[in-house]
Amino acid sequence: VQLVESGGGLVQPGGSLRLSCAASGFTISSYYMSWYRQAPGKERELVAGIISSGGKTNYADSVKGRFTISRDNAQNTVYLQMNSLKPDDTAVYYCYARNIYNKAINYWGKGTLVTVSS
Repeated sequence: VQLVESGGGLVQPGGSLRLSCAASGFTISSYYMSWYRQAPGKERELVAGIISSGGKTNYADSVKGRFTISRDNAQNTVYLQMNSLKPDDTAVYYCYARNIYNKAINYWGKGTLVTVSS
């Protein structure tokens, strides 16, 4: 079982990045998927989440209107489109999967670093 994030990197303020989270060893269609982030010296926080069907999403207030979470169950992949990036968005971004039938079954990716700086 594995979640692998990709797409992080260095971007200037105002720029965009698209993160991907590819799952293997399980099928994400039975999982609520979300993105978390952890900035240096801060606690890990929820950024965005999406239900198994993709019909409902939720976002942290700090990213509403700038970030969009989506999923492709056929490709077993979740995405996070990040626009109008700010220095405060600098963090390691983690993908998280929680089984919708048994919340005790959940997985974390190892994270991808996003740095927003001029």
